[in-house]
Order: sequence, then structure tokens, then C-alpha cells
Amino acid sequence: MKDSVLLFLALISLNCNTKLRSNTMPDNYAVLNPNTEVAIFAGGCFWCTEAVFLQLEGVKEVKPGYIGGNLENPTYEEICTGKTGHAEAVRIIFDPTKIKYEELLEVFFATHDPTTLNQQGADRGTQYRSEIFVTNEAQKQIAQRYVNQLNKDNVFGKKVVTVVSNAPTFYIAEDYHINYYNRNKNQSYCSYVITPKVEKVKEKYKDKLKK
Repeated sequence: MKDSVLLFLALISLNCNTKLRSNTMPDNYAVLNPNTEVAIFAGGCFWCTEAVFLQLEGVKEVKPGYIGGNLENPTYEEICTGKTGHAEAVRIIFDPTKIKYEELLEVFFATHDPTTLNQQGADRGTQYRSEIFVTNEAQKQIAQRYVNQLNKDNVFGKKVVTVVSNAPTFYIAEDYHINYYNRNKNQSYCSYVITPKVEKVKEKYKDKLKK
């Protein structure tokens, strides 16, 4: 069953567009421990983004979810149509005394392509857009300056299309999405798409990894 033909078909057909239905619950990211802060990033498939940020020291929690759309309590199946306006995103609770918001931005931009509009690799649609959802004014200023500097320095050789927006309601994704990579490392999408991102973080940001 694991011959080369089946592996090839699995690789090209299995991506973050798989449409499965479950329930989501809205999450209020404003209710926080006073010693923590919330960052919300959309940078393609949230399985990838979640796996990347779970590695970092100072990150207390990472939850995949949906944000920025026009439908309350969306399901994965609904947002995968691209018609609800939601982005796949992660909500990160972090300790700013251990990792700064700027450091999270650095890792965010290093682990996805911020120059492709509504696309990350084979994942295409507005749900895979690059967007930073800020939860306070300080984040907004920092994120916008960061994007402007990347474009000024022409870091990627193309214009960064990442949008900086005020964060509306974040809806936590269905349970089977949570910690997806660590529970499914042998799945083809994880092996071919997510593992390289995880390994890049381990190599490039050794000083930022959890002990």
C-alpha cells in the first residue's frame, strides 16, 4: 500500500485544503494573565505556523484558528471555501520578558513567503493570506514599521504583501487541528511541508528554542 504511486498521489492531494466539518468556539484573547501578551499571525496553513511557534522559549500556548471573516463560529469546511473571509491563523500567548514581539515577527517572516498574495506553496486562497492581527496599538506600530523596513531594504527581492490589521474575534479551530504536526509527523504534508520549516527554526534560532 505504500508504493511510490500511492505516496505521490497522497502528496499532491493531501494539503491544508482537506474539508472536514466540526464545531469551533470563539476565543477572547483579551482576557489575559497580566504577565502575558497575545500575538496573532496568519501565514498559510496553520498546522505549519503552530508547529513553528510551539518551539520558542517564552511561548506559553499556541492555538490554531480562524480570524478576519464575516461568519460567526466558522467550521474548517466553511473557511476552506474561501468565501467566509477568514484566514487560517494562530493565537500565541507569550511572555514578553522572555521573547519580544519583534522576535516573534522575525520568526514569522522567516518561515513563510510574505510576497505571495493569498498563497503559500500549493495552498491557495484568501484563507492562506499573510496577515498580522494586532491586539494593541504598540503591536500595530511595531508590525507596520517591520513590514515597511522589509520593503525598504528589499529583503525578499519582491514587495511584502503582508497586511497589518486590528484583531477581531479569534475562533479556535476544531480539536483535531490542535498540535497537528506533533501528532501527525509521518503524514506526507507534515513531512514535506512542515518539517523543513521546523528544522529551519531549530537551526537558525537555536538561542530562542525551549530548553
